[in-house]
Amino acid sequence: MIIGVPKEIKNNENRVGLTPAGVAELKTAGHTVYVQSTAGVGSGFEDAEYIEAGTNILATIEEIYKIAEMIIKVKEPIAVEYPLIKENQLLFTYFHFASSEELTKAMIEKKAVCLAYETVEKTDRSLPLLIPMSEVAGRMAIQQGAKYLEKPSGGRGILLGGVPGVKPANVLVLGGGIVGTQAAKMAAGLGAHVMIMDVSLARLRYLSDIMPANVETLMSNKYAIAKAIQVADLVVGAVLIPGAKAPHLITRDMLKLMKKGAVVVDVAVDQGGCIETCKPTTHENPTYVVDDILHYCVANMPGAVPYTSTVALTNATLPYALQLANQGWKNACKHNNELKLGLNVVNGKIVYKGVADAFGLEYTPVEDILN
Repeated sequence: MIIGVPKEIKNNENRVGLTPAGVAELKTAGHTVYVQSTAGVGSGFEDAEYIEAGTNILATIEEIYKIAEMIIKVKEPIAVEYPLIKENQLLFTYFHFASSEELTKAMIEKKAVCLAYETVEKTDRSLPLLIPMSEVAGRMAIQQGAKYLEKPSGGRGILLGGVPGVKPANVLVLGGGIVGTQAAKMAAGLGAHVMIMDVSLARLRYLSDIMPANVETLMSNKYAIAKAIQVADLVVGAVLIPGAKAPHLITRDMLKLMKKGAVVVDVAVDQGGCIETCKPTTHENPTYVVDDILHYCVANMPGAVPYTSTVALTNATLPYALQLANQGWKNACKHNNELKLGLNVVNGKIVYKGVADAFGLEYTPVEDILN
């Protein structure tokens, strides 16, 4: 198969779809890989490393899309890429369709085969291609939250871990999945008092067992959230419903309950956000203020640590990319249910129910496409 790796063009997105090591594995399996010139520089990989791994370097993104049967990238295509996408071309990347009707309709119109990293799912309901970036984002949420709590950054001027004689900050984490777990661990490690909420009692029992003593687990409901945000200095939104929009757990009215200068970091913003006042921001302009609450809502947080993120992502995606390249997307999805669940839009049809429901569009069961 001919595989193309374009340079990411989303604002301050320095990750790349494949490392040179990933390219070498695909070449060993008999495939041809084209990488756009300087695509890996932001992650610390020079063109020479890709050439040594056996790839071909092309100068422009147009050339990459034109020649490739499968595109491997990191973020969803943006508007300037839409015209480059070909009918039946396989796009293997993060899409987060449920948060963008424009993107969804564009991919329907292009009749591309869109296999989304974020909905590839194992039998235990885990999301293997979302996990590595969720781990990065969860840890970064605390790193960024701590920075923006500083007075020069617009926050309350509070140190997460406090000092002897001074109480530590209160951190509220909404969601006990991968993002929430990593965020809670980081905040606890810095000495903060952490509250982590989830709707699953089984998950809360697990978290209670593994977390240090400065982390308390709470059942998530509207009443409990309203109480917790009144004492929180930092709130991390870490709620995910695979392939669907995140629910708004904190409404605009609830912001009035929070401390002036508190910070919210909504990691779920690329799925619509779990805080009503959150809207996607960029690394260039990451924050804004609503009702004296500082909001950090960067939709591609792991892009700020591209070397770590790119290596972690390739480690996870490469086995699936090899299956797709070796067998073709249709056969691979027939024989691997994890990949089948990754299909979102195929040849003009929405085949993932959460995406169809998000916009009231027609849903076609994926089995109808594969049979």
